[in-house]
Amino acid sequence: MGLFNNLFKKKEENTESTTNQQNNSKHFVSENDFLEKYGALALEKQRNLFEITGGLSWNVDMDKEEITFGDNLTFPMQVLGSFSHSSETWLWLWENKAGGYAESVMKQALLLKQYGEENNIDLLTVGKFDAVPNDLHLIGMIATEMFDGSGYYLGNYGQGTMVVTIKSDRIDKVESEEFSRITTVFPELISTFEIQNHKNAFTHYLSQKGYELTSNGNEIKAEKNGNTINAVFNEDNLLTNLNGNNS
Repeated sequence: MGLFNNLFKKKEENTESTTNQQNNSKHFVSENDFLEKYGALALEKQRNLFEITGGLSWNVDMDKEEITFGDNLTFPMQVLGSFSHSSETWLWLWENKAGGYAESVMKQALLLKQYGEENNIDLLTVGKFDAVPNDLHLIGMIATEMFDGSGYYLGNYGQGTMVVTIKSDRIDKVESEEFSRITTVFPELISTFEIQNHKNAFTHYLSQKGYELTSNGNEIKAEKNGNTINAVFNEDNLLTNLNGNNS
C-alpha cells in the first residue's frame, strides 16, 4: 500500500471553518457505515495529496501548529493523535495529558470525540486502545471527510506515528483522469478494508461523483460525460468484476 506512505500540503488561507466545524451534511453511525458512504472519496484525496508532497521529508512544529514538507512547504495542521510502535496502541491527542498541547491544534480530534459520543462510536471516544495500522488510516479518513479536508498524513517519528490532517486548495485542484482514478481507488478500498457491502460503497462513491446509475440485478452501470463503468456483484453484494470505457 505505497499510496499510504504519503504526505500533504497546505497554502496560506483561512482554515477556521475547515478545522473547527464538522461537515454536518455527512453522517455515519459505525466504521463500516463510514467506509461504505465516504471511504472511496477519502482514499481518492490521498492520491491528490501524494501528487503534491510525495517523497518529501516532513517536520512539525506543535507550537506553530504547522507541518513542513521538504525545505519550504509549510502549512497549518490539525493533529488527531499518535500510534506507539512499542505498545501498538493509539492515543488521541486529547487523551495525551503529559503532552500539554494547545486545544487549538486538536479541534478536529475534540469534535470527533463529541460526534463519537453522540453516535456511540468507540473508535472516536476511547482515549487509548490497541490498534493496527488500518485504524490510523481510518481515523485520518474520517477526519478528512467530516471536516472537508484535503487529506491526512501519517508521520513516522521513530517511536511512533502521528496522524495529522490538512486543507489545501492546491491539493484539491490536482487534475486526474477520472475514469482511471475510480477504477483504481475502488478496488484499493475494498482490498484494504473489510467492507460489508461493496455494492453500497460503489453506489455511494459514483453517485457522489455525479454519475448516473442504472441497476440490473447484481450489475450496476455508471455513466457520466461519455464514461461508462460497469460493476458486477455476487449474492453477498461483494464486487466480482469492474470494467468500463472512457470517452
